[in-house]
Amino acid sequence: MAQKYYVFSGLGADERVFKNLSFGEAEVEHIHWIPPLATETLAQYAQRIAQRITAPHPVLVGLSFGGMVAVEIAKILPVEKVILISSAKTRDELPPSYRFLGKLRLHKFLPYSLMKRANAFTYWLFGVDTSEDKALLKSILEETSTPFLRWAISAIIGWQNTAIPTNFVHYHGDNDHILPFRYIKNAQRVVGGGHSMVLSLGKI
Repeated sequence: MAQKYYVFSGLGADERVFKNLSFGEAEVEHIHWIPPLATETLAQYAQRIAQRITAPHPVLVGLSFGGMVAVEIAKILPVEKVILISSAKTRDELPPSYRFLGKLRLHKFLPYSLMKRANAFTYWLFGVDTSEDKALLKSILEETSTPFLRWAISAIIGWQNTAIPTNFVHYHGDNDHILPFRYIKNAQRVVGGGHSMVLSLGKI
């Protein structure tokens, strides 16, 4: 029987970002985000979405925000492995500036509507440079739910996890502007990889 992979995309993204990634012979199921409750933490959200995982000892694949959710799920369900791409395993791998925003609650004043607009800055931030990848990012940003974006950023900033999965593989680009490589521990370095390197990673 083929190994079951549950795949979690990034904040606001969907399975389109994995279009160039090969999972070999694995049986793959993409998990779609569910509406968050107003005050729930990332860990509480993960507990609810974990109910969609029914296969025994699956592999969890998480991109960016999805990787953080996968890490939380691995704390409550027995999994074979956690594969992280452009993500963080613990709160200490988040940039200090994020925690600073959280302490002062400045994230409440972020221009969320502007954050959903594709432009030269967002292309640089996500590390996309081809016209095809820019078009995909533009579509993803436009389709992202503003309430979900607002909740997710607050949940990430307030993330308290310190537990690292027992069996994990972490791929991280050294040109990631959202989760800088210098804060990431025990990851396989992808030279020149940006936050959206999954679009050209090939296989895992």
